[in-house]
Amino acid sequence: MTSFSHAQITNHTTKFAKGADISWLPQMEATGFKFYNSVGKEEDCFKILKNKGLNTIRLRTWVNPSNDKASGHCSKDETVAMALRAKKWGMRIMIDFHYSDTWADPGKQVKPKAWEGHDFTTLLNDVYSYTKEVMQALKDAGVYPEWVQVGNETPGGMIYPEGSTNNWAQLAQLINRGYDAIKKVCPKSKVILHLDRGNDNARFRNWFDKATTHGAKFDVIGMSYYPYWLKGKPDYTLSIDDLGKNMNDMAQRYNKEVMIVEVGGEATKPDNTYDMLVAVQQKVKQVPNGKGLGVLYWEPQGAASWSHYALSAWGDDGKPTRALDAFLK
Repeated sequence: MTSFSHAQITNHTTKFAKGADISWLPQMEATGFKFYNSVGKEEDCFKILKNKGLNTIRLRTWVNPSNDKASGHCSKDETVAMALRAKKWGMRIMIDFHYSDTWADPGKQVKPKAWEGHDFTTLLNDVYSYTKEVMQALKDAGVYPEWVQVGNETPGGMIYPEGSTNNWAQLAQLINRGYDAIKKVCPKSKVILHLDRGNDNARFRNWFDKATTHGAKFDVIGMSYYPYWLKGKPDYTLSIDDLGKNMNDMAQRYNKEVMIVEVGGEATKPDNTYDMLVAVQQKVKQVPNGKGLGVLYWEPQGAASWSHYALSAWGDDGKPTRALDAFLK
């Protein structure tokens, strides 16, 4: 296998990752949404984010997505185009393989339509060839992602039913085919496995104990942290210490790096979201031995007036809220 230096990772740096998933951006721009900086001047969203201290962009990729404004797009070609934009703005890059034609998360992990009816051996080949195809397209464009997720929020597995946690032996094989394809094209990309509820240590121990037992290969433990989606919508102050303890435990228990790959707070409570982001960054930085890599906001630019999403960090006036100032600290 060809040896790659870290210099071949796009915009690689050892600095703390401060970033965002902004996969909605091409659709927002295509439908005429205008982005303004904090003083009201229209600017490229990338510039606004960079001036807020962000240095990393995360992009989801779907197999054969629809053209739906909010729940489509994110094809291979769109992902490559966005990755190139991120590269030009000097951003580090994370790719998030959902292995679906649309949203994959704890509530749903729907197999791509093109893979329906395939036996398990063929499904393993589907995962490998699709992953390799996207990674090769990025490489051909001169983009070497620093991190790549195999699956998105997979507490119950991915690519149901074959990749359900009801059959860990098969799930581990599917994960490893994704891992192998990534490493074949870009050996220095760090592979992330990602669960929701980053404050729930029992959830993570159970899942990653089984992943380890079944030989699943990975480099980084990725977490989502959304106090808003916890039962009763408790304030972040009631779960932030559990998040810190879980990250410390994961780093020590599995000798892996950890990263908050998704976080978000209520757009209508920017001061509270600001405080949460400051606290989350502090907890990640406190993970021993430098194993806490960074914090990424999920769709901060996805203003509710366009997306109907409650947890952006953008106002209906087209300007970022104070929440994003937390990344300047």
